[in-house]
Amino acid sequence: MRLIITSSSQLGEILRGRRKARRVSQEQLAQKLGVSQSRLSAIEAGTAALTLDRLLALANLLDLQLVVQDKAQKSERKTEW
Repeated sequence: MRLIITSSSQLGEILRGRRKARRVSQEQLAQKLGVSQSRLSAIEAGTAALTLDRLLALANLLDLQLVVQDKAQKSERKTEW
């Protein structure tokens, strides 16, 4: 799976989906991450700020990796008249 994330709510949906796919409760994941269940719920809802360190830890717990790359260039279309 390779997704381009453009918003915190989209990231939250991805994290929640991955957690559920792995059959891990919010409480279990929150405990491993060192946050409260309500904080993890806010992260998954896209309403809580997330440090890079916490995001990396969360990704690791869910067996995900973060990739940074150049934006794809829009193809320049040449039209002939």
